[in-house]
Amino acid sequence: MAQAQREWFEKDYYKVLGVSQGASQDEVRKAYRKLSKQLHPDSGGDEERFKEVSAAYDVLGDAEKRKEYDEVRRLGPMSGGGASGSPFGGGFGQQFRVDDLGDLLGGMFGGRAGRGGRVRPPAGPQRGDDLEADLHLSFEDAIHGVTSSVHVTSDAACGPCGGTGAAPGTSPVICSACGGRGVRDENQGLFSFSQPCRECSGTGMRIETPCRECQGSGIVHRPRQVKVRIPAGVESGQRIRVKGRGGVGPNGGPAGDLFVTVRVGTHAVFGRKGKDLTLAVPITFAEAALGATVTVPTLARPVSLRVPAGTRSGRTFRVRGHGAVLPTGAGDLLVTVEVAIPQKLSAAERTAIEALAAAGTESPRAHLDPYVQPADPPVPPDPERPKS
Repeated sequence: MAQAQREWFEKDYYKVLGVSQGASQDEVRKAYRKLSKQLHPDSGGDEERFKEVSAAYDVLGDAEKRKEYDEVRRLGPMSGGGASGSPFGGGFGQQFRVDDLGDLLGGMFGGRAGRGGRVRPPAGPQRGDDLEADLHLSFEDAIHGVTSSVHVTSDAACGPCGGTGAAPGTSPVICSACGGRGVRDENQGLFSFSQPCRECSGTGMRIETPCRECQGSGIVHRPRQVKVRIPAGVESGQRIRVKGRGGVGPNGGPAGDLFVTVRVGTHAVFGRKGKDLTLAVPITFAEAALGATVTVPTLARPVSLRVPAGTRSGRTFRVRGHGAVLPTGAGDLLVTVEVAIPQKLSAAERTAIEALAAAGTESPRAHLDPYVQPADPPVPPDPERPKS
């Protein structure tokens, strides 16, 4: 009975038959008949799976055995079939779980514990590391999109052997020690431990003639270039994922991914707000007061912009369809006009501006008059200090 109980701890017979723990005896019988018909070796089925299903039905199909099975599973692996059989005493045996013991044993033996205390080592194919890289783009390339390359230095599959680790013209062979499983089982009474095979280091394959370039590892550390397709309208700081171009996966596992962070340079004329471009255009006082048609640049070709009479400095006009072109649609060009004040005036300009001031009939500060108190006399500027 001890052997049977050890198997009961390790295997969930309800899961094997695909029924719930509360299933009736009739439901258990129907599930077994269906599976046995599918898996019977005479019908080309899986013989090992057929044996597993038969063993499950041998217990669950008998009401008395099923009751004993449920009780043993409830008490836990340290119960020994009952509280009195626990090597740690009745109370502790009922509370100790398979998962708890599996975690403990996994930490002791450097592997992971599965159902029933089986410790599985982390051998076999593993995914490669993800890599990071920066790509600097000009303003125009970020707007229009471009195919570029980034330089990375990482582990990569060895070229001469194609990542197999075997010398060119040869191939790895199945490890005879573990039969290609990569692990070897060691029975320790109640529990079975799986350790990585020492002959093949857990790969399941053995290399008889190692590659000279990678010394049989199948991996070399070298610089390489990776092409990256940058979509139109990418923004600075955006990350582009290049699937499968990261670090090579150990033991034949899949490669990691490459994440490229885009750094976009500035433009001498244009700015950007999302998919819209921004542009500051100076205009004269006369153009602002009288109105004018001015020519403004875009990334494609110049366009004409009508500035209505009486336009104030700082007003923004929208030129549709001349921003960044994204998959969601094209942005706009936002043109902000700024009235330019001349720093130096010619005699004719001064005369004209003085005449305009004299002819003015409305003060731009008229709305402030009710709030303006008599002002103090103007303070004369400080005399220029003598040079020492």
